[in-house]
Amino acid sequence: MTEREAAPAAAPDSRNLMMRIAAAAVLIPLAVAIAYAGGWFWAALVTLAAIGLFVEWLAIVGLAGAIRVTVPGVAALAVAGLCFAIGRLDAALIVLGVGFVVVVSIAPERRNWAAAGFLYAAAAEIASVLVRLDPVKGFAALMFVLLIVWATDSGGYFAGRGIGGPKLWPRVSPKKTWAGAAGGLAGSLAVAVGFAAFDLGRIGPLLMLSAALSAVSQLGDLFESAVKRRFGVKDSSHIIPGHGGLMDRLDGFVAAVVVAALFGLLRGGPDGVGRGLMVW
Repeated sequence: MTEREAAPAAAPDSRNLMMRIAAAAVLIPLAVAIAYAGGWFWAALVTLAAIGLFVEWLAIVGLAGAIRVTVPGVAALAVAGLCFAIGRLDAALIVLGVGFVVVVSIAPERRNWAAAGFLYAAAAEIASVLVRLDPVKGFAALMFVLLIVWATDSGGYFAGRGIGGPKLWPRVSPKKTWAGAAGGLAGSLAVAVGFAAFDLGRIGPLLMLSAALSAVSQLGDLFESAVKRRFGVKDSSHIIPGHGGLMDRLDGFVAAVVVAALFGLLRGGPDGVGRGLMVW
């Protein structure tokens, strides 16, 4: 292949990379600022994201026109978000439980997929709120999870494209490579080293936690790819330039934050999830 023949193929990749960088330059500082503010600001952002995840999931599995499923599911996520914002975790969980029962009961078809989509969105909403909840360690814990996901994604992208090599799981995600997985892991370990350097935890436990969350993040990415491939969908939507939809951007974060919340919950209880993650 000549250079002239290769140029058209390279140009779309360059434009896509620039769009990804531009979108990240806007969205990352905004997300960090809202995470730092916490409280109802963070609850509102998380709720909007959860609603978007649920709507995109329904679109992927062919239930985009199922209004009687979409409306109660969105309503339950929205009301739960309001409960989270005012500090009523118990009420939020009850609302989400009722929403799940309603979605399962009235789904006209593909009931299991509708139920899975609601659980996916609800788990993301609950976990994201719980990790940030602790007033002392919540922001650090949330940033730890976010930075691991971003470092895993970026490390995987550049290592995968720069090194290439054997595919990780070609039937599900043809572009992902073992080199990309290793690059993502290396990026997450760098985050752990940085947190330890700033005395935000001990290096050993942070390295183990970062490796686990990086692996989970990559599995979350593969899970979303498997769902899209099952239904013949390329992107969950086109809401984010260069990234596709919310599910395309948040798939790794959803998996990582849910596992992080479960780990923190076991160590710190409902009000100390962030402390449970960051205090060793």
